[in-house]
Parts: sequence; C-alpha cells; structure tokens
Amino acid sequence: MAQSFFGGIHPNDKKAATNKKPIEKLPPPARVVIPMSMHIGAPCQPCVAVGDMVTVGQRVGEPVAFVSAPVHASVSGKVVAVEPRIHFSGVPVMSVVIENDFNNTICPDIHPPVEKPGEITPEQLVEIVKNAGIVGMGGATFPTHVKISSGLGKVDTVIINASECEPYITSDHRFLLEYPEEVIGGATILARAFGVDRVHIGVEANKQNAAELLRLKIEEAKAPVVVDVLHTRYPQGAEKQLCQSITGRQVPPGALPAAIGCAVFNTVTTAAIYRAVYTGMPVTHRVVTVSGSGVNEPKNLECPIGTPICELLDACGGVKKNTFKILMGGPMMGHSQYDMDAPIGKGTNAILAFCEDEERTVEHPACIRCGKCMSVCPMKLQPVFMYQYERAGMLQELEEAHVMDCMECGACTYICPGRLHLVQTFRAGKQKINNAKAAAKAAAEAAAKAAEAKKEA
Repeated sequence: MAQSFFGGIHPNDKKAATNKKPIEKLPPPARVVIPMSMHIGAPCQPCVAVGDMVTVGQRVGEPVAFVSAPVHASVSGKVVAVEPRIHFSGVPVMSVVIENDFNNTICPDIHPPVEKPGEITPEQLVEIVKNAGIVGMGGATFPTHVKISSGLGKVDTVIINASECEPYITSDHRFLLEYPEEVIGGATILARAFGVDRVHIGVEANKQNAAELLRLKIEEAKAPVVVDVLHTRYPQGAEKQLCQSITGRQVPPGALPAAIGCAVFNTVTTAAIYRAVYTGMPVTHRVVTVSGSGVNEPKNLECPIGTPICELLDACGGVKKNTFKILMGGPMMGHSQYDMDAPIGKGTNAILAFCEDEERTVEHPACIRCGKCMSVCPMKLQPVFMYQYERAGMLQELEEAHVMDCMECGACTYICPGRLHLVQTFRAGKQKINNAKAAAKAAAEAAAKAAEAKKEA
C-alpha cells in the first residue's frame, strides 16, 4: 500500500503531448561529441587520439577514480578532435568528437560477459556494470557500480524508480511500455545480487497502463518483482520520498537510502544492467522526450549519446518563433541551455522548449511571508529564511538552516506567489558555502606549512 511523504505539489503533468507516442529512432548525426564527464565523480581520461577509428561500444574514456564511469563511442567512425567542447552544464568539458561513418560497426570486444546470467555473483555484477559505464539515468548520474557495491550486505529493499514525476517527461513511461521485459530482467538481476525476495517497481497512478503491463509480464516470467502504484504527486520520484512512499521509512538528514536499507535504481538504468549482463553492450544510446509549448511536433526519441540538442529539435520540426527558453531535463529541475550544439548525456531524459506566453518571471520578485514554500518542501526546510540568509551573506546561518539538504526539486519556486528565484538562490548559497570551506582549508594548510617552515628555520 502506497504511503505518503511530507509536502509536495500537484502541477499539471503536461504529458499528453507524448505519452501515447512510441519511441522513434533518431537518424544518427554526422558527428557526436562524447563528454568525458557524464556522471557524478571524477571525469574520464580520453583513451583515443585524433585519427583513430572507433566502433560502437568501444571505450573512449577511462575512469581515473572509483567514483567514475567509463565512456563509450555511440557511433562508429573517425576521431576528429579530442578537446574541450561545450557541455550541457554550460562550461567546456574535455570531449571526444567522432565523425560518423554511418556503418554502425559494433565493437568486436562486445559479447555476453558470463555464460550463465541467472547465476551471476554480486562481484561479477559490479564489474560488468562498471565496465558498461552505467550511471543513474534518471538525471542524478551517480555511478551504478558504486551504488551496488556500497549497498551489498546493507540493503533489504530494492526499488526501481518508474515514477517519472516531472511534467512533460514521458521517456521512462514509454520505455516501460515498449521494453518491459528488460526492466523486469534487470530487476531480477538486482534481486539476486542483493539477496532480496522481491524488487519493488514504483509507478505513479497516471501511468496505470504501464503498471498493468508490468504486472502481466511479471506473472508470465514468474519474476521476483512487484508493482507499487503511487500517488501522482511531485516529487514522488525523488529517492528519499520514493523510499518513504514504498517502505514507510524516512531517510535521515544528510544520509542516503542505504542508511534505511534501501537501494533505488532508475527504470532505464535497470534495463541497462540487463543489457550489459546479457549482451555486454555498454551505455551508448538514450531515450529523450522532446516536448513543451515551443516544440512543433513533440516526440520521444532514441538517439546516440553525444547527439547535439539541435538535432533532436530539428527532428521534431524545430521550435516556434517565440520560444524563449530551452531546458535539458524537466521544468522543475532542468537546466537552461544557451548553445544548441551542446550534446545530450547519459542522464538526459528530456529537452523542453517554452513559448513566451509561459514566461512567469517578474521584474521585482518579493516575499509576501505566506509560508507556502515551507508547506510544500518535502525535506521540511524553511526556504523563506534560507533565501534571506543567502541574500544577506549569512553563510553560517544558511548552513545551519540545512541548505545542503535541499534537493533543488523546485517545489518552493513553483508555489511562490512572489516569484522568488528560490532554487537558484540555494544553488548559489551551496556554492558559496563550499567555496568558503575550501578557502578556510587552504588557509589552514598554508598556516600549518608556514609554522612548520618557521620551526625548521
């Protein structure tokens, strides 16, 4: 039985434009730009050079730390550049640029990694997932092999996040309808790895057709998986809120789901695990919803990772003349894009375009002390005070108000009648706190070195 969580909002889901449209394969672009940073953690080091010929699934970026994930070619062809290129984060990132030969040649090294996938050990799974470059593909992009290895022996509840609670986005919904066997297969692999009797798939009530199909396929496969239909409420798909909805347990402040015995995996991530175990194919493609009032023909597109945003928009008939904003991700947590040559990454689930009649910003935003932001915050924070602390430069008070626990879901910004830029302010505040800590640490180290040098003198 679905539980509830504190706060949350009920925005119009705006999914009707694409939730009945099958996934279309985007014609491969002439060039792809593969960023070396598409995950939380240390960026990869390019392992190919200009002039090299590469194949689909070939590794082109090597991880340099445990919290990292390798990067693979999404098309076959010739490496024409290894240099910083514009990234969806808005800054240049070291990238491998591949000129497509349109042969779609698969890397000869790709093959099923184990003879009996049904008997795979947890240690084998961690290595397979790591080699496949799988990350959290719901947007968080945390390396999946790290999540699995750190949860072994601690987790008693495995949850597949199929909530997809942000407005407009339907890529996971369509994936469930078109590839249910892969999601169920991946969940079965995770059940074995963590030693649990069943895996929970959390689906919001506005995707009832997906829930019904999953239950049918689970029954046919006799899989150790159950479907939990959850209330349609944002941010139902946030890890901590999803854990509470399904188990009734609350993740402590500053902790991760593993602290309450839970491990959460995105729908597409789970299917990627299945593909890696059964075929050895790494992450090379991504399903992206292209929608919004500024898009002429909204679609769900499957495209090679590294495809420029402009290619997806062109495949949807372009954008309308009065479009004022392009987002990568959903309208609540997505990031504005200023360069349409920026490539999509592993965590890209949507590209949204908005027309002028949806502009809601005001010239002089003002707090009217209504308290609505506090009533909807799923983390039980006090956004109104956090905003004031950041604006006044009161970083200690801002940190004591637990701004670092803010997951930037945007519920407070959505509900604010004064149109305050709350989430943007909290992001800036977090950066200021981190910068201050780094400066203090550097100063302390410099003082220690000076004291040591003085002592030696």
